[in-house]
Amino acid sequence: MRASLASSIAVACAAALALPVTLVAPATATARPAANALPPAQDELPGSTQSLPLRPLGASVRSFGDPGAAAREQGLGRRDVRPFSLVGVVWDDPAAELHGTVQVRTRATADGVWSAWQDVETHNEEHGADPESAEGAAGTLRGSTAPLWVGDSDGVEIRVRAEEGAPVGTAEGTTEGAAERAPEARTATAPLPAGLRLELVDPGEEPAAAPAPGTRAMAPPAVLTAAEAAASGVNSRLAPYGATVIPAAPRDDTVAAPVHETAAEPAAGEAAAAQTAAAPVREAAAKKPYIGPRPRIITRKGWGADEKIREKGFVYTKTIKAAFVHHSATGNNYTCGQVPSVLRGIYRYHVKSSGWRDFGYNFAVDKCGNIYEGRAGGVAKPVLGAHTLGFNTNSMGVAVLGTFTSSTPPAAAVTAVARLTAWKLGLHGIDPKGTQTLVSGGGNLYKKGRKVRFHTIAGHRDGFATDCPGGRLYNKLGTARASSAKYQGR
Repeated sequence: MRASLASSIAVACAAALALPVTLVAPATATARPAANALPPAQDELPGSTQSLPLRPLGASVRSFGDPGAAAREQGLGRRDVRPFSLVGVVWDDPAAELHGTVQVRTRATADGVWSAWQDVETHNEEHGADPESAEGAAGTLRGSTAPLWVGDSDGVEIRVRAEEGAPVGTAEGTTEGAAERAPEARTATAPLPAGLRLELVDPGEEPAAAPAPGTRAMAPPAVLTAAEAAASGVNSRLAPYGATVIPAAPRDDTVAAPVHETAAEPAAGEAAAAQTAAAPVREAAAKKPYIGPRPRIITRKGWGADEKIREKGFVYTKTIKAAFVHHSATGNNYTCGQVPSVLRGIYRYHVKSSGWRDFGYNFAVDKCGNIYEGRAGGVAKPVLGAHTLGFNTNSMGVAVLGTFTSSTPPAAAVTAVARLTAWKLGLHGIDPKGTQTLVSGGGNLYKKGRKVRFHTIAGHRDGFATDCPGGRLYNKLGTARASSAKYQGR
């Protein structure tokens, strides 16, 4: 993802996602308590985040560098910690860049075996809210690496080293207009950012098991919390309140409708914003015949999002003109049954560690081809995300879960991207094989206000000096565009 972000869950697995999330206490201890374990969790929400400052390593880590570079090496030696499944590194200044390498190794809870060293993508700056948006200007923001999924673990070791003499900001994308970009050509070695901290995320418990066939699939709407009702209500035209899945539907059942109100209705501001955002979608869908069938989408309720940790309210853009495809850079060592936990981990990392208002991407796709609702606000609505710095306005972000720099994305994932974009872009009258012009919000390869033409389905690297979505996935975008257009009937 920054610097250099895959799956049908089996029927039994999908059924396991059917009831509302229950508040649970965070994990308290490991099977191997130790004096150097981290302090208690930072809050009482489902799941937890352990945050520990890094310190200079110097010559003690002989396998990782020149002793003379100790001032530019930080990390932590092996230590016991409370259980976690996802790791990342954050720092104080969101505008500061980490030019260097981050590597971690973890100890599996199940058998106590330590993993090999794994790379964490530093993915400097290129994800996040546009600079002058309310979210982008929030004082809570931090710099952060990509999160890495490591599975159930209770021990960790980390090392971070600044890169020597590497050019900064000179990578070029392939989008039309690249010749007009003005990247900086710095070659000096930048020091490590201040305030480096290791973040260890426990995604929390799985949602409760589904009821037996023939019984009620959910509790009455009145039992939903206000935050859950708000997140679910914006999809009420497509699925009942509290639904864990928005079912697939033909072309004639894709138009968003007003928010449905119940005893647990969304807050007035959220409902009004959703109503306003729905209107242009309905109008475009009524005028344009090329709308792909709506794919099956697992809701935030389905993957167990804790709606209380995000900011209240929803933020919308005017329309959706383009889709930016990413890889999550969380690694490929996950099963499709683990995806709800992976998403809860990423969500918590985005909000609690990176300081974003919500999950960054509008949608996620796993290796089995399942599609998941990402940022709250309604899957059929133009929700403003924090996925492609400077180009979040009038676009959507789709993260394929995994790392595809050298691994080929599964065909199921590419097909899911095509099906999702055929529907969502179709709601706004957009041809997946065409091009669209977006206006840069700054903070990327283009000056603020520059009009940039992109493929309608673009890769993140087209707007920023990044490897994202990885070369192997980027090379599949042509296939996704052609398939998406076919799903639209073009």
